[in-house]
Amino acid sequence: MGTSTSEKILVIGSSGQLGTELVQTLRNIYGTENIIASDIKVTEQAKEGPFEVIDVLNAVGLFDIVKKHRVNQVYLLAALLSATAEKMQKFAWELNMNGLFNVLDLAKEKIIQKIYWPSSIAVFGPNTPKENTSQFTIMEPSTVYGITKQAGERWCEYYFNKYNVDVRSLRYPGLIGWKSAPGGGTTDYAVHIFHDALKTGYYECFLSENSTLPMMYMPDAIKATIDIMQADAGKIKIRSSYNLAGFSFSPKEIATEIKKHLPGFKISYKPDTRQQIADSWPRSIDASHATADWGWKPQYNLAAMTTDMIRNLK
Repeated sequence: MGTSTSEKILVIGSSGQLGTELVQTLRNIYGTENIIASDIKVTEQAKEGPFEVIDVLNAVGLFDIVKKHRVNQVYLLAALLSATAEKMQKFAWELNMNGLFNVLDLAKEKIIQKIYWPSSIAVFGPNTPKENTSQFTIMEPSTVYGITKQAGERWCEYYFNKYNVDVRSLRYPGLIGWKSAPGGGTTDYAVHIFHDALKTGYYECFLSENSTLPMMYMPDAIKATIDIMQADAGKIKIRSSYNLAGFSFSPKEIATEIKKHLPGFKISYKPDTRQQIADSWPRSIDASHATADWGWKPQYNLAAMTTDMIRNLK
């Protein structure tokens, strides 16, 4: 991947699970000074390169920072995730929707050229076919997070069709990484389990043992995100959001995999409110459109991810 100094990229919500690793990777590609990290408050990232405090709901403040840094691409990661959004419904709607509008409007006015906005498997709902869920299918989300993401997908597509805004999106499955803590999602157990396995040899899971969900290892998620943003605009045929798939597993299956490395590991199950959210989501995802349009291919499976997670967390 060649470096291009003409890119000035602003990452909003850069201190989260995805943002932390995305900023590092983007800086490796485009140069540290061309990637502006930003969050609602100052974080560790401020020591590593350009950093701004941004409230994405403040359109004027956002515009000022975009102008100051001559930003031409925005990655909008700031959002309330599934489990947190259920507790703060109105605020989740406001943050997830108005934050998106503020960024879409910058592109509509031609102030920025390109937007990345993440969607999620949460856009699907209890009536969606669960196995190999297709790109175009029943979407009746039953969570606040899912409702905001589905509405966001429709707005992204609308801004593309109506104003030719170059917005690109992926429906992430559960994301698993070792560099930073997850941020209040239903699939967070798949990160916590590794930490507890190494620390205490025991994990109490908040989902039941056979709750199979689509997941992805963070290096694959980062690669997909950068691949879709670097793809030629003509190849991006879907402007709502692309299905993205890594691999699917249940808590029981990941526990079995961890035991191969840590034979003494034990797990118990105590499903909480997140179980209901998990039950409404697909078990596996068909990502054939992403493969056909811009060449998506995951590099990790459950075994490879488990080996890598344990090696890095040790």
